[in-house]
Amino acid sequence: MKSQKTVIYQILVRLLGNQLSNNIPNGTIEENGCGKFEDISVRLLSQLRENGYTHLWLTGVLAHSSTTDYTRYGIPREFPEIIKGKAGSFYAVRDYYDVDPDLAVSVENRMGEFEELVKRIHQSGLKLIIDFVPNHLSRTYRSVAKPREVKDFGADDDVGVAFSPDNNFYYLPGEELDIRFTDKREGEATYREFPARVTGNDAFTSQPSQYDWYETVKLNYGVDVLNSRSYFEKIPDTWHKMREVLLFWAKKRVDGFRCDMAEMVPVEFWRWAIPQVKRRYPRMIFVAEIYNPAAYRSFLKDNIFDYLYDKVGVYDTLRDVACGYRPASDISFALNGVGDIQRNMLNFLENHDEQRLASDYFLRSGERGRAAMIVTACLNVNPVMVYFGQELGERGMDAEGFSDKNGRTTIFDYWSIDTIRRWNNGGKWNTALLTREEKSLKRFYSKLLNLCNDEKALREGLFYDLMPANYENRLFDSARQFAFMRGGRGEVVLVLANFGEREVEIAVEIPRHALDFFAMNDSGNFRATPLLSGGDKEVEFSPPKLFETKLGACSGEIYKISGF
Repeated sequence: MKSQKTVIYQILVRLLGNQLSNNIPNGTIEENGCGKFEDISVRLLSQLRENGYTHLWLTGVLAHSSTTDYTRYGIPREFPEIIKGKAGSFYAVRDYYDVDPDLAVSVENRMGEFEELVKRIHQSGLKLIIDFVPNHLSRTYRSVAKPREVKDFGADDDVGVAFSPDNNFYYLPGEELDIRFTDKREGEATYREFPARVTGNDAFTSQPSQYDWYETVKLNYGVDVLNSRSYFEKIPDTWHKMREVLLFWAKKRVDGFRCDMAEMVPVEFWRWAIPQVKRRYPRMIFVAEIYNPAAYRSFLKDNIFDYLYDKVGVYDTLRDVACGYRPASDISFALNGVGDIQRNMLNFLENHDEQRLASDYFLRSGERGRAAMIVTACLNVNPVMVYFGQELGERGMDAEGFSDKNGRTTIFDYWSIDTIRRWNNGGKWNTALLTREEKSLKRFYSKLLNLCNDEKALREGLFYDLMPANYENRLFDSARQFAFMRGGRGEVVLVLANFGEREVEIAVEIPRHALDFFAMNDSGNFRATPLLSGGDKEVEFSPPKLFETKLGACSGEIYKISGF
């Protein structure tokens, strides 16, 4: 079996299939509608597979707090004053053992509908990733779907002490929770919490602000945060409970977990829990959302996590380069920072936390992100991720309610997205209602992502940075262009990106060392065939003569080299 580059498509299930166009700011589920598990149809899954994706990350699967009333189904009452938006945050989990009822056609059969979706995904040749949210949970957490032998979080806590390694939560004894920003409430506040528990973003106060994760409470993994002491001699109760959550979903045949804010949970827990899961499910993958480069290697040591977010390195650098704030040569320095672990870094240009490429706050057009996407996808053998709608140039410029017009697609509101709704086209999932520009961009993403697995040089080849050899090259602008090679064992590609706003003619030096690195005969003539644009635009070159070509504005090309 050939190796495979992991290509992830992130989907907000709540928004993907919603075809209502009402879009009333702060609207209810009845007013604005909601996508369902069934919207992720065989037709859609087949298309995603054909477009080059190998994994789906379904965001918002776990049951989370919302203002929608499901008490008639035995689901506990919620409290609007501690919920962000009408639909609520995906990361305020109210039941680790349940799927969100918003996503089911039949609420009573919500888990059955999810299990049928898992089957469809696997039958389509794709794999499934869901969120694991280990650092915090909803203030109103109470499981109605847990196995009989499982105790709820906090059920046996000693609420009279601020910290105990046996507790699941941190407490503020003698203090009542005080949510002071009344503009976020509907009518009089009815939620009471005494003693107050510490808020999810480590806010040790009974009066969290509107900028805190006030809808969540922090889980205690045996770390006395305020006194900087850890108590791991006896395995803390929270560790056992969270391991059981992982095993529950692994048994449901999910293929991986994207672990929310993994660095806020002690690495000792991950070293204990992940190997136990992988012993039973050896192909399970774990992706860590992590933003502290100093912790990267400790989270990868002993093959604990498979992949880490490369947000503060490659993403931040590519964003600045694409916007013209930094030279393209800085990409090399970002890569050098993770050189030994680059194959473990998850590359992306969008996700639910980041602003859309086409938003007014980033590039204002999806087309202008082509160069950055070529680099992101082709850097190494490591995974690459695309956020739903990115390939259509979705702008994320709606003011949905709790989420204002900020260049992000809301994770708090009931809404539908115009580009996605037109692609959906009544469940046909075709391009009939897309604009010419949207169709073109979608074809580009499909071509690029398929090349990542069709071409062995991109799928499993080594990386060679051509930038150092071209810093003094007056026919190559290292501030606006980036060049590298990938390959091995007789298959080599040259990847070129132009971050400039105009088409350019460039000449790239391919040094003798690069030819030796890839065992290329430096005495012959080589042919370079463009893989993205296709056609008969083959380029001939003979090192040490420079490789000459044209690159479109904010675009690039991948050349397959032959003749050696």
